[in-house]
Amino acid sequence: MQRRFMKFISVFLIFSFLLLDFTVQKAKAEMIDTRAIVTMAKQENDRSRVMSFLDRQDVQQAIMQQGVAPEEAKKRVAALTDEEVQQIARAMDKLPAGGDALGTLVGAALLVFVILLITDITGLTHVFSFVNHRR
Repeated sequence: MQRRFMKFISVFLIFSFLLLDFTVQKAKAEMIDTRAIVTMAKQENDRSRVMSFLDRQDVQQAIMQQGVAPEEAKKRVAALTDEEVQQIARAMDKLPAGGDALGTLVGAALLVFVILLITDITGLTHVFSFVNHRR
């Protein structure tokens, strides 16, 4: 009986060792292009600038006046492509620094409108009725 049990265990162990994967994973090291690093850093910087812009109190009020929750606007910005975020960051660069509160509020409302329009055109949302939603 014991011999039969040992034979079963031996066959089981041999079979299980045959199932093991002994392939070796090779590490692959390559040079990274400087332009690629600069581009990635700029994209991260643009996205963080837009997100920090959405954290401002006056911008959140403008977003809520458009009928969108600030958390939803942040989710929409996170879903944007790098090119779309870059367009928004360029629009933010054109906004006047400092300035009066009304100008900043209008700029923030314009930025929110552009974000909502881009997400509406890409099909992520259906906020504006004048955007043709093709299915």
